[in-house]
Amino acid sequence: MPFPVDIKWINETEKKLGVRFPASFVTAMAKMNGGGVNTTFDSFVLFPFFDASDRKRIQRTCNSIDRETRSARESWHGFPATAVAIGANGGGDLLVLLPMPGHPDTLQHNVYWWDHETGEIELVADDFADLELH
Repeated sequence: MPFPVDIKWINETEKKLGVRFPASFVTAMAKMNGGGVNTTFDSFVLFPFFDASDRKRIQRTCNSIDRETRSARESWHGFPATAVAIGANGGGDLLVLLPMPGHPDTLQHNVYWWDHETGEIELVADDFADLELH
């Protein structure tokens, strides 16, 4: 079940990954750390920002954005080295954010679907705020 997260945990993830998340994503996740979104391709469960506030939050956020991104980069052939995984559909495909061209430390507002079978990336939304949250 999603719950709010303090901005300091979002900032901590940004430091770990060396990126800045788009404002619409930060705003949504600060209110609802996790949850899910529907896209035209599929439904995705969102990875939360790791929250070490207490034991319960540690347990509920252990599948964090930074952990899942690191795992995808190390484990999935064809996963873009600069992509940040923000969700999964349960079948291997990931919802990702990509850096802005010429600014590798700033993630685009666009949200993409990464197909684990082909390695292809498809645009699913021009902005995270355009997605149907659930």
